[in-house]
Amino acid sequence: MTTFSFPVRVYYEDTDRGGVVYYANYLRFFERARSEWLRSLGVDQERMAAQEGVGFVVTRAEIDFRVGARLDDLLQVSVQPVEMKRAYFWLEQEARLGDGRVCAAARIKAACVRHRDMRPVPLPESIVARIAP
Repeated sequence: MTTFSFPVRVYYEDTDRGGVVYYANYLRFFERARSEWLRSLGVDQERMAAQEGVGFVVTRAEIDFRVGARLDDLLQVSVQPVEMKRAYFWLEQEARLGDGRVCAAARIKAACVRHRDMRPVPLPESIVARIAP
């Protein structure tokens, strides 16, 4: 599978007093890119929740911060699946500046859970082939 990339503009609300992106906001950028990645694969998370009663939750995030992005920077936030198991998958994500420098790099573990009790369940067969690395 190819790497998915989604543009994210840095807004004033994303920055701290020093004018750089507040570190926790990279998690929001990564979440947006994951949602758009799933949408690009035809995965409708609202339908999954309504019809199958399941959804994805992040169970682990490992992040390295390298270069601070600033107001008005346009980042390319990537998503690359790297491992899939029965009820969860691992992704690698990066937020890069236009010149290619990496602002933040992450390894994200997302699990499929049943909403009513938040217990892990197998990934729906309808999407396994779509998100496989």
